[in-house]
Amino acid sequence: MPLFPKKKDKKQKGGLTEQEQQPENDVNNSKSYPTGPTPAPPSVTQQPQTTNGGQAPAGEQQQPQRRLVFYAQLAHGSPTARIEGFGNVRELYEEIAKAFVIPATDILFCTLNTHKVDMERLLGGQIGLEDLIVAHVKGVPKSIQCIKSVASLGLTITDNGAGYAFIKRIKEGSVMEGLSTVLVGDHIESINNKSMIGARHFEVAKEFKQLPVGLEFSVALIEPMKAFTKIAPRSAPAMQPAPVAAMPTDDQVKTGRETLRLRNTGPAEVVTEELNDFESMAITKCDDLLESYIGIRDESLAETLVGLFKGKTDFSDFMKAVEEELGELDFPEEFIFDLWGVMGDVKDGRI
Repeated sequence: MPLFPKKKDKKQKGGLTEQEQQPENDVNNSKSYPTGPTPAPPSVTQQPQTTNGGQAPAGEQQQPQRRLVFYAQLAHGSPTARIEGFGNVRELYEEIAKAFVIPATDILFCTLNTHKVDMERLLGGQIGLEDLIVAHVKGVPKSIQCIKSVASLGLTITDNGAGYAFIKRIKEGSVMEGLSTVLVGDHIESINNKSMIGARHFEVAKEFKQLPVGLEFSVALIEPMKAFTKIAPRSAPAMQPAPVAAMPTDDQVKTGRETLRLRNTGPAEVVTEELNDFESMAITKCDDLLESYIGIRDESLAETLVGLFKGKTDFSDFMKAVEEELGELDFPEEFIFDLWGVMGDVKDGRI
């Protein structure tokens, strides 16, 4: 998904270091892993507790650095590759590109635990420690001509956090739904020959919204490569089944599900998902409003807005907080007002 800045918290951030758990008898999958040099992990070391002026007790050694290891495949077919040493989405794409010897700019988006173009399993700002990362790369380019007969084209746009916006949903009965060549997962390369590469999802949605009703416009798209588009030689080894990826140990998981939270800046952080009922419902409702008003879905942005709502008792304080934190998005005031009302209803148990 899409990655938005969040408020800084005071808890210490963890890096991409954790115990690597490899299958005990890795006979079937060991030959699938790249054998190149291992990227150096971020310089984060877990320090032992000390009681004598910051020095470790005599005879006790510092715990060595441990790194997280994930596994990845290409959606259209590939062996399994080890991926490590990344701290954000762009670095993740670079590591995937190195493992499969492809340009990083060929990667459109990633899904988790599925090779299908499934927008419900889109990689956003978090990766479960046991998730398999599946990269979808550029396939067939295409272009469409369309007349904007009504104000809404029926598209929900998201982006991969690394410069590519793509279609997440097509509304039934909409203008775009009537064009059979337009598919969920298509990367929006340009609108009326204006490049959308590097644009965030809300910028692409705004570009569509600003097109006058009645105008004929063009869109250049690139759809993800499908399975069997590239067929390997008959002599190529059979693709190995995916291993269990970096499964957390029993002492790591006490409550919730551990995930790696990626950020635009700063180190990644291993967190435990423990959302309460209010947060879960509020994030869902906020995401629905984002789609209704702006034509985007962004769970990370919705989570940020819910965080800004918490602790506020006055609408003006909430609106000020949104403008200070997310002013670049230029939300309409009616959206913020409706969001305040919806989250208040969730908080009070009315929905």
